[in-house]
Amino acid sequence: MNSAEYFIRHKVTSWMFVLLLGIGGTLSFFGLGQLEDPPFTIKEALVITSYPGASAQQVEEEVTYPLENQIQQLAWVDKVKSISSPGLSQITVEIKSIYSGDQLRQIWDELRRKVNDHQGALPPGVNTPWVNDDFGDVFGVLFAVTGDGYSYEELKDYIDFLRRELVLVDGVSKVSVAGAQSEQVIVEISRLKLNSLGISINRIYDLLATQNVVSNAGSVQVGSEYIRISPTGEFTDVSELNRLIISEAGSSELIRLGDVADIKRGYAEVPENLVSYNGEQALHVGVSFSSGVNVVDVGVALENRLAELEYERPIGMEVYTLYNQPVEVDASVNNFISNLLAAIVIVALVLLVFMGFKSGLLISAVLLLTIMGSFIFMSVMDINLQRISLGALIIALGMLVDNAIVVTEGMLINLKRGYTKLEAARQVVSQNQWPLLGATIIAVLAFAPIGLSPDATGEFAGSLFWVLLISLMLSWITAITLTPFFCELLFKEQQDKADQTADDPYQGFVFVVYKSLLDLCLRWRWTTITVVLAATLLAIVSFSQVKQAFFPPSTTAMFLVDYWRSQGTDIRVTAEDMKDIEHWLLEDERVEYVATTTGQGALRYMLTYAPQKQYAAYGQLMVRTVDNTVIQSVLADLDRELKDNYPQA
Repeated sequence: MNSAEYFIRHKVTSWMFVLLLGIGGTLSFFGLGQLEDPPFTIKEALVITSYPGASAQQVEEEVTYPLENQIQQLAWVDKVKSISSPGLSQITVEIKSIYSGDQLRQIWDELRRKVNDHQGALPPGVNTPWVNDDFGDVFGVLFAVTGDGYSYEELKDYIDFLRRELVLVDGVSKVSVAGAQSEQVIVEISRLKLNSLGISINRIYDLLATQNVVSNAGSVQVGSEYIRISPTGEFTDVSELNRLIISEAGSSELIRLGDVADIKRGYAEVPENLVSYNGEQALHVGVSFSSGVNVVDVGVALENRLAELEYERPIGMEVYTLYNQPVEVDASVNNFISNLLAAIVIVALVLLVFMGFKSGLLISAVLLLTIMGSFIFMSVMDINLQRISLGALIIALGMLVDNAIVVTEGMLINLKRGYTKLEAARQVVSQNQWPLLGATIIAVLAFAPIGLSPDATGEFAGSLFWVLLISLMLSWITAITLTPFFCELLFKEQQDKADQTADDPYQGFVFVVYKSLLDLCLRWRWTTITVVLAATLLAIVSFSQVKQAFFPPSTTAMFLVDYWRSQGTDIRVTAEDMKDIEHWLLEDERVEYVATTTGQGALRYMLTYAPQKQYAAYGQLMVRTVDNTVIQSVLADLDRELKDNYPQA
C-alpha cells in the first residue's frame, strides 16, 4: 500500500476524530459546572450549649470540660477546640482528614448521640446542647438589605419573602439570614402598684405563661359531623395584653395588666449579632449553590428573579450585593480562555521562528484540540471548572506541545531525507511512541501524590492531578495520531528521491550552535557535571527563599478587618466602634462600600474564609475598594487611624 492509499483510507477516521474533539469539546466546555473553588466538605461541627447566669469558669468546668471528655472518646476525632464565655460554651470538633464527605452524616449522628447521652449529667440550668454540622456551607452570593426608617421585623418580613422565592431558583441550595434580632414583648411592671393592690408578681408570671398556648380542647359529634372545639381568647396584638385580668379569683375588683405595667414590643436588650451596610442597619442574606452546578448560570438566574420580584420591594428598602461568586468565576473562566489563546499564539510564534509557519500552525491546532478533548473527559468525570482545574490546564499548556513537537520535527527530518509521508509517519511513530509515553507518564506521576492523597489535600486539589492526567495522556494520543495526519495535509514530500542523504536536515544556525555546545559539554564532561551539580544546589537554596502560598494573591478589590476589644466588652459598645470606623472609611473616595458585622463573623462567602465564632467584643469590617490597586494604600491609612484613635482595641 503506498502513501496516498494509506492516507486516503484513514483520512475519514482522522477527520472524525478532529470533529469529535472540536465539537464535543466545545459542547462539553459550555456544559461544565463552573465554581470558584472545588467541592470540599468542611469537616468540622460546633457543639453550642448555653448556661444562663454562669461565669466563664463555671461554663468551662461544668459544661465544656465534661463534653470535651465525651467527644474525645470518638475514634474519628482529630482536634477539639473550645471557647467558654459567660453563659455560653462553644466546642469545635474537627474530624480526621482521611474521612470523606460521604461518611460525615454517620459521624455527626454519632456525635449527637454522644452529646445527648451525657446531657443528663450536666448541672441544672444548662440548656440542651445543639450540634451544628452545616455551618461550613459556602454562600457564594452575599446580599445586604437595608431600609431607612424600617424596623428589623419589617426588614425580616421582606427577606422572608425573598428567601421563599430565591430558594426555588434552579441551582440554589440554601438561603440564610444573618443579623436578625430576637423580637420580644416587654412588660415593665410597677412593683409599687402591685404592692398597693396586693397582687403577687408570681401570679403575673403564671398568667403570662398560660397565654396563647395551643392545647387540645377536644371534639364533639353533632349529627353527621365531628367538630373540633377550639378555645378562643388568644392575643393577636400586643395591645390586647393590657386587658389581661390579673386580680385574684373571687376578687370584687377587676384589675388588668395595663393598670400596673407598660407593655410594648421590642428586641432583645443585648443582641447576639449586629450587621450594617454603609452605616445603615441591615440584614445579610447568603445564597449557597447546589453541588455541580454552573454558578455563572445560577447567578444570572438569581439576577433575573430579583428583577422579576422588584415590584414587591417596599419603597425605601434596598438590596446591595456584597460578594458575587458568579461574577468572580466568570472572570476566572474568561481569564483562562485568554491564557489559552495567548499560549497558542506564543507557541505558534516560537515555532514560527524555529520550525517554520506550517509547523507552528500544526502544533497550535493539536494543542487546541487536546484542550478541547480534555473538556470531554472532564465532563464525563464530573470535574468542574474551578481554580484548581483551571490551574491544572494552565500548567499543562506548557507540556502539551512536547509530544507533538517531537513527532512534527521527526516528520520534517524524514521528509527532508527523502522518505514518503507514509514512511516518515511510520518511522517517527514507531521510534518515539513508547519513549514519549514514558516521558508523559513520568510528568503525570509528579502530581500523583496530590490526586491520590486520601486526606483533605486529595479532596480539595485532586482535580489538579486528574486534569493533568487527562490532558497529558490525550496529548500523547493526538501526537501519534493527529500530528502525522496534519503533517500529511501541510507538508510536501521531497521531489528528488535519488539521493535521500544528500541534504543534511540538521543545518541552520540553531542546530550548528546547539551541536557546538553539545560537543563542548562532552569534551569537558567533568566540568559540565560540576556546573550542573552547582546549579542544582543553587536552585535548592534559592527555592527555600521563595515565598510560598497555595494561592496567588486575590485580585478581588476587597479586604477584611478583624476588630477585637477586651473580653467582657458589651456588644453594643463594640458596635459603636464599628459604626465610627465605618463612617471614617466611607469618607474615602477610594472606598466603594463598607459592611460590618459585630458579635461574630460574616457568613462564609468563600471556601478559604473561616468566620469567627460568637464574641461580644469582636467586630469585622468588609471593605470594597474601587479597584485592587488601592487596597494597600487604604490599608496603610486605616492602620494608622486604628492605632491613633482606637487604643482600646
